Amino acid sequence: MAEDQQLPYHRPSDPAKRVSHALTDGPDRAAARAMLKAIGFTDDDLSQPIVGVATTWIETMPCNFNQRRLAEFVKEGIRAAGGTPMEFNTIAVSDGVSMGTEGMKASLVSREVIADSIELVARGHLFDGIVCLVGCDKTIPAGAMALGRLDIPGVVLYNGTIYPGTYKGKPADVVTVFEAIGAYRAGKISLEELYDAENGACPGAGACGGQFTANTMSTALEFLGLSPAGLNGIPAEDPAKDEAAREVGRLVMHLVRHDIRPSTIATPEAFENAVASVSATGGSTNAALHLPAIASEFGLRLTLDDYARVVDRTPLIADMRPGGRYAAADMYDAGGVALVMRELLKRDLLHGDAKTVDGRTIAAIAAGVTETPGPQVVHPIETPIKETGGHAILKGSLAPEGSIVKLAGHERRHHRGPARVFDSETACFKAVRDRQIHEGDVVVIRYEGPIGGPGMQEMLSVTGALVGEGLGESVALLTDGRFSGGTHGLMLGHVAPEAAVGGPIALVEEGDTIVIDVDARQLNLEVDEATLAERRARWTPPKPNYTRGVMAKYAALVSSASEGAVTNGAQLTRTLASRTDGSGS
Repeated sequence: MAEDQQLPYHRPSDPAKRVSHALTDGPDRAAARAMLKAIGFTDDDLSQPIVGVATTWIETMPCNFNQRRLAEFVKEGIRAAGGTPMEFNTIAVSDGVSMGTEGMKASLVSREVIADSIELVARGHLFDGIVCLVGCDKTIPAGAMALGRLDIPGVVLYNGTIYPGTYKGKPADVVTVFEAIGAYRAGKISLEELYDAENGACPGAGACGGQFTANTMSTALEFLGLSPAGLNGIPAEDPAKDEAAREVGRLVMHLVRHDIRPSTIATPEAFENAVASVSATGGSTNAALHLPAIASEFGLRLTLDDYARVVDRTPLIADMRPGGRYAAADMYDAGGVALVMRELLKRDLLHGDAKTVDGRTIAAIAAGVTETPGPQVVHPIETPIKETGGHAILKGSLAPEGSIVKLAGHERRHHRGPARVFDSETACFKAVRDRQIHEGDVVVIRYEGPIGGPGMQEMLSVTGALVGEGLGESVALLTDGRFSGGTHGLMLGHVAPEAAVGGPIALVEEGDTIVIDVDARQLNLEVDEATLAERRARWTPPKPNYTRGVMAKYAALVSSASEGAVTNGAQLTRTLASRTDGSGS
């Protein structure tokens, strides 16, 4: 029999098998087919487009806990539309669980590992398309980053927000517990009350319930167009989530058949839409790390200046926690984030003609939204909560490359005070716990940047404790690390260059005067240049906290926070160059 002849029980391959045909077709691929048949795939299955279903399920948190179930519905949708799903798992790290421990340093590192592993499986098994099921903070940008690298037809589906819990008869979430810890340490509540907060805040599966990092990035991906409008916002435990997963399975097969690739959706205009969504909803400052990182994987550059230009023109219109009153589940009940699209388009603050993965434009999605009577989660653009956006980018002598502050949830625009300097988050938390921080102080936490940590851990234990002690409106905090999306108050993160590479934050000493001027977009250290030069001359880089393993690899590769803390080799190139020209050791 000639090699180009089909055996009678072999179906001709689907033309949409643009990639996987090299894995499954022809006599030379008999061994591969034999192995796939060993686990139940049939000749018919292998003649169809193969679609990877990536989950980030892990039994360490509620955030991703419903993904095994959702994966089954995604696969049902793929099969119904004539595709063959292949499920695989990658990892996740819980910010909320690991917060305040050495484990927190693994969180941002996990973003790269997740993106790498999705990319590797998809390349290794020649998928024609992919669905990324995501949940907790770093899994969402990681899934989008993988789509950018692969540029095969794909969709990112957020498994949904947790429903609010209850504490003292009021809605609660995990930030409630972090703040209760501070209140307990300050003698404001009893241990029994803290225990009540612990037991009431998190009632089931789903990612943290306010407009913290997970829900911020979920919103951003709908505005970016890589997630289908309206489906991300369905809460994790809402029965409608199962059908949403089926719909995503059907949708990815439409993308595969028509060869619609992520790069046609994730345009510069789409990234501006995503940034606007963060500002309008008072979202997490972590978006200023994740959106540039996603853009870089699509071959685009989203700078902090680009980010600032969008947030400075975008008002705050969504009344969401931690700065506001409502949770992500309330946004869904009100009509979804398309309400935000509708309001921003009234002032032409979005690119309405930007396409999304479900085939509609942003303008079409906004035109079709229905607002549910009830609490006013989204304010009309004519009467915004704040005319200025939810974030601001500050530069100055202390942050030449930039820093970021969340404006939602506090009114202070200026602070001048003495520095209280800590070389780790752990040391600072101990000082806060022991009541050593006072009104007017500027808390400085350094050597916690992408390289210095490594991993740029979040400071929610510290910020939550400060708020719980009643200092949230009277102190400021700045760090080369980052903040949880649950942080509120005058807190500046991502100060760059970071301390570990000799940035100005490394030269601050106890008692120095620091000035934060939000309106002027300035973060400055009031120390004369001669004194700084003397300090710089005697500064030496710290020894790395890790010398082998994944953390050491990350520190060697990661770029500045101002560039999204991506592991594209830019930092390693700089290090090697410095060794070649003799400027470094």
